[in-house]
Amino acid sequence: MSAEAEALNEQIKQSVALLRRHLDWDVALGRLAELNNRAEDPDLWQDAEAAQKMMRERTLLANQVEGVQRLETDVRDTLELIELAEMESDEGVVADGLALLRALADDAKRRETESLLSGEADGNDCYLEVNAGAGGTEAQDWAEMLLRMYTRWSEAHGYKVTLMETSEGEQAGIKSATLQVSGPNAYGWLKTEAGVHRLVRISPFDAAARRQTSFASVWVYPVVDDSIEIEINEADLKVDTFRASGAGGQHVNKTESAIRITHVPSGIIVACQTDRSQHRNRATAMQMLKARLYEAELQKREAAAAQTEAAKTDIGWGHQIRSYVLAPYQLVKDLRTNVEKGNPDAVLDGALDDFMAAALAARVGATRSEASASAQ
Repeated sequence: MSAEAEALNEQIKQSVALLRRHLDWDVALGRLAELNNRAEDPDLWQDAEAAQKMMRERTLLANQVEGVQRLETDVRDTLELIELAEMESDEGVVADGLALLRALADDAKRRETESLLSGEADGNDCYLEVNAGAGGTEAQDWAEMLLRMYTRWSEAHGYKVTLMETSEGEQAGIKSATLQVSGPNAYGWLKTEAGVHRLVRISPFDAAARRQTSFASVWVYPVVDDSIEIEINEADLKVDTFRASGAGGQHVNKTESAIRITHVPSGIIVACQTDRSQHRNRATAMQMLKARLYEAELQKREAAAAQTEAAKTDIGWGHQIRSYVLAPYQLVKDLRTNVEKGNPDAVLDGALDDFMAAALAARVGATRSEASASAQ
């Protein structure tokens, strides 16, 4: 067998071994068998809420276990195909087999990273906020570029993206916007993107074509379901109504249906303008507020909470998590993990997986290290 095939096989074996260890394989198989038996119980749906929770756990665990089993089968079949093709000197089939093996290695690496998504809310949908920093049109244009980047990443991974609220910039771009990203592990992946993002480029808005530095912040928090109790005192809320922004013309919203809710004790502000109904926008905004409060509680449990809050409070120098340099050279660098990419266009088009994987691995590693230290 070729050296490349052997190297890819070894790489996949290592990923599969880590996947089995992360899943605690024997325990996972036992739990899945238990859940499958419970799913056949005719009395299961007498408690619909408990049944839905159980079925979600079953689906997630089945996907993880069956994914590993399918990966092992596909690798075995592909290696047999390559061996037969090499015996028959069929270079075309060998090339196809190697291409498939590379794809399987990429899939194994992604599954290995996903196995780190074991946080309390990692499997949830999420809200992602983008806010322009100081700097007027430059920063607002940068905020819109980030919004597009995360929309592209989400759509490329099969997630549903809903624009919940946007505040347009005066000349170009946006002052702020909120997306809801729906799909498996949406929060687990995107939570690593929270922080300040710095752009360096030749300004398209400067007649003298000078280089400009712009900042925008990203904030990510999980969507919470009804099973998570979040108590909110109505007396702590300031509710404002306003007209939803739009392009104007016959489609402009002429009623104040958009809702902005301020939670006075925490200073958290959420807004929704997706519906023509003020009542439905208010209900959605309340769900967003619950999500923000829940996320704040999760942050308190993490050792990195202080750093995260610091990154959020000042959208400027010294707080950025990633720099995107378009001039005088081309480079995107994550300042937390030192991961670099020399193709900013691809990154701004949604190629974020390597950054997310490295940040997630570092975050999980730090949490485990602190847990071990506290246990000693």
